[in-house]
Order: sequence, then C-alpha cells, then structure tokens
Amino acid sequence: MRYRALGRTGVQVSTLGLGTMNFGALGRTGRDEVVSLVDTALAAGINLIDTADVYSGGQSEELLGAAIAGRRDDVVLASKAGLPTGDDPNAKGGSRRYLTRAVEASLRRLGVDHIDLYQVHRWDPATSDEETLAALTDLQRAGKIGHFGTSEYPAHRIVEAQWAAREHRLGRFVSEQPNYSILQRGAEAAVLPVAEQHGLGVLTWSPLASGWLSGAVRAGRERTTSRSGLMPQRFDTDVPANAAKQEAVEQLAELAGQAGFTMIQLALGFVTAHPGVTSALIGPRTPEHLDSQLAAAGTVLTDDVLDAIDAIVAPGTDLAAAEKNAVAPALTDPALRRR
Repeated sequence: MRYRALGRTGVQVSTLGLGTMNFGALGRTGRDEVVSLVDTALAAGINLIDTADVYSGGQSEELLGAAIAGRRDDVVLASKAGLPTGDDPNAKGGSRRYLTRAVEASLRRLGVDHIDLYQVHRWDPATSDEETLAALTDLQRAGKIGHFGTSEYPAHRIVEAQWAAREHRLGRFVSEQPNYSILQRGAEAAVLPVAEQHGLGVLTWSPLASGWLSGAVRAGRERTTSRSGLMPQRFDTDVPANAAKQEAVEQLAELAGQAGFTMIQLALGFVTAHPGVTSALIGPRTPEHLDSQLAAAGTVLTDDVLDAIDAIVAPGTDLAAAEKNAVAPALTDPALRRR
C-alpha cells in the first residue's frame, strides 16, 4: 500500500480508502461481514475509512464504529453530513444548527470522541460559507473533529470557501471528495486543478463507476453488479449515455488485457495516477470484491496506457453528465434564471 499526504494537513492516508456506503441495509451487510471487511482492509495497509450519516440511515456508522472498536488510532476516520436525514427541513445543509447536531449524532453512532475528517456532503446554497466554516471551526476547536472538507463542491465554490476562510479568519476546508473515474472525467476540467492550486487533498468516490469498470459489466452479459439492481436506468443501454459507456468499457477491456491488467487495476491505477488525487475510495460489498480491489493497490500505469485511455475517453469528459450530483441550482430552479 502507498500513502500520500492529505493536502497540507500532514496526515498520511492510503492511496486506496475504504468507502462504507454498502455497510448496512443498502449492501445487505451485517456486523460480521463488516468486521471481516474492515479487518482485511486494515491488514492490507488501508488506514482511511470514509462513511456518512445518511448511509443506510446511520447503520453504516454504527457498524463501522463496532468494527474499529479497540483500534481507533489505526484509522483515519472520515464522515460526512449535509444530505437530508429526515422530513425536518432543518435536518440537512450546512447551517450551524444542523452541523453541530449532526456531528454529535455521528460521534454517538461511531462510538468515538472525534472524527478525523468531517465533510460537508454537498454545497448548501441556502447557507453562507462563513456560517458553515464558523460552525466547523468551533467543532474543530472543541476537539470533536480534526479537519474538515467538502464533497461534490463545484470548483468555484471551493475557491469561494477558501476566500471566506481567509477573510473571516476561520479554519479552511482541507479536502474535496468528487466523483471521478475513467468514464466520469469532468473533475479534471476544474475541480482537480483548483484543489491542487489550493493544496486540498482529494478523495475520489466511485472510481469503478458503479461497477461499469469492475469487469462485471460487458456486452452480452447479464448485469451482476449491486448497482444494476438499485439503479437500472444507469445500465439500460437504450439510454445513449449508457451505450457510450458500454462502448468505452469494451475498448478499455481490450486495452487492459493487452497491458496485462484486470479492469479493476486499470480503473484504480488511472484514478490514483492523477497528481491531484490523494486516495481512491473503494466500496466493496463482499470479501471477493475487496480482494480484487486490493490487488490494484500497487498498480502504476505507464504513459502509453494513460494515453490510450485518453483516446477512448477524452480528458475532462463525463460520459454520463446527467448522473453528476453537483448540478448548479441555477440549472434546476427556474426562479434563479428568470426575472
């Protein structure tokens, strides 16, 4: 396992991190399965584990907390808050009222006294950067969180937040967590360069593109990934974006075979090759998934392989732009673009 500094924090994290969205009801994983996955990951050298309060309604945090009990210091523990957790209109977003309650709830579920990296799950257009940063700075000073970051922030909002931290003399975001894979390369256009410019660590999610790059999704085969059952519309090849993904996957599979890699090695090696990426978060549901992904930990792609990937999916291109989770409110709320 390789390790990289998380931005300018000095914290060293593994280049593969363990994502836990599949812990609990969503991935149909119970306590014993979670303990086994965490045991294997830690034994392989993974030290970064990422969760969120919304994963399986809090079950992910509870199961993870039980799995790391007695070895808390071995883990760089990351969690997130901001997506809706109930019908209460205040149970979401980046307000002080919500974040202070959310972090206390996460600490209880995890059974720990602090979270190393606490991330705002989405930019909240209803809350000022000053409000969010002031709340997080106070939580940091209280020792409840070590550092704080963002997830799926647009590039311009990352910059605005950095300026707000400087202007108001508050703690700053030290990391960003974008969606990034061979099939979804939009982050390369602005988010990754901006993160590099401001010294942010980058933890990427879905590096296997919801299973498209796992080797399980091939033309003429039955869909076998867990995501194909949960989100069938993202695998229907009658949809033009999915047809484009399928065509790219077939070409990538041929390239991987020629280069002597599995599809998973090609996919994870691509993400971790980017100089702006700190760690790729993998989200295994079974021991077999984890083993196949750990086999990619040391994968280094040569320039000719990276150039060949560029020829299949152009840099900065999202083959399924509609699947992005950071659509600007001005594009979805007519009131923001009409006088």
